Amino acid sequence: MLLGLQYRRLTDKIKEQSLRSGLGREDNSVLSVFYLAGASGDCIRKMTSANLDILVVDDELPARDRLRRLIGDVPGWDVAGVCGSGDKALELVETLNPAVVLLDIRMPGMTGIEVARHMALLPAPPAIIFVSAYDEYAIEAFDAQAVGYLLKPVRRDKLERALQQASRLTAAQLFDVTLTDTVLPRRQNIAVRFRDELRLIPLRGIRFFRADQKYVTVSHSEGEHLIDESLKLLAEEFAVEFVRIHRAYLVAVGAIEAIERDADGKHLVRLYDSGETLPVSRRRLAALKQAFEGRTT
Repeated sequence: MLLGLQYRRLTDKIKEQSLRSGLGREDNSVLSVFYLAGASGDCIRKMTSANLDILVVDDELPARDRLRRLIGDVPGWDVAGVCGSGDKALELVETLNPAVVLLDIRMPGMTGIEVARHMALLPAPPAIIFVSAYDEYAIEAFDAQAVGYLLKPVRRDKLERALQQASRLTAAQLFDVTLTDTVLPRRQNIAVRFRDELRLIPLRGIRFFRADQKYVTVSHSEGEHLIDESLKLLAEEFAVEFVRIHRAYLVAVGAIEAIERDADGKHLVRLYDSGETLPVSRRRLAALKQAFEGRTT
């Protein structure tokens, strides 16, 4: 549901409306009631006439136009922006700050689920409703993870109900949904926060992930960044391109130049370009050798 983390967006609109109406001050009673209620779109609209903004993301123009028309028929909601790609959606969500994103799943390049996972890193991420032509099996998976969705062609009554129940998604929900559909490609980028902006690091440029207490460091061609992800889940998601060599390291197979021993007989991997070496645990050695020997050059 649209809970407390939508508070800032909505209170800004309430303040603006109060000032425009000639009150000359914030209507604190309205703000307090909303904060305590902290409920769905219905509760919000009962307390203020401020509409909530929606970003529509779909690579098909007819689908975008249909959603725009339908939203125009649903009281309390405005279309803040429309776009046809995941890259543009990530750009617009930071500038428009919508309350809800209607997000197509199957788009060229970045899939809707990958876009949603990147959006989840924003300080105040929007609620997500996926728009899809999924089969029954995938719909059951969405239901199991409490993920909002609409089936194409979208109907007005279904859209209104989905907007009332829209919620922000956790990383665990999005990861589990990703695993249910082997047809969708894995993420091609890792999103990081950099100077209050969302930056995408292409997977092909990542050398390794290193676990460091509660965070993971991403080492890539342009430097290092911290991400709040699990090394175990990263290893599962990117099992084709990366190999776990140590409890603290997940390394791109293509970044490994050689497997070596140090003066004490312990195994190491040496990386291309930098010549950096990383430790290899004995229990991971066999899998490392298999991945290294089986890679394509």
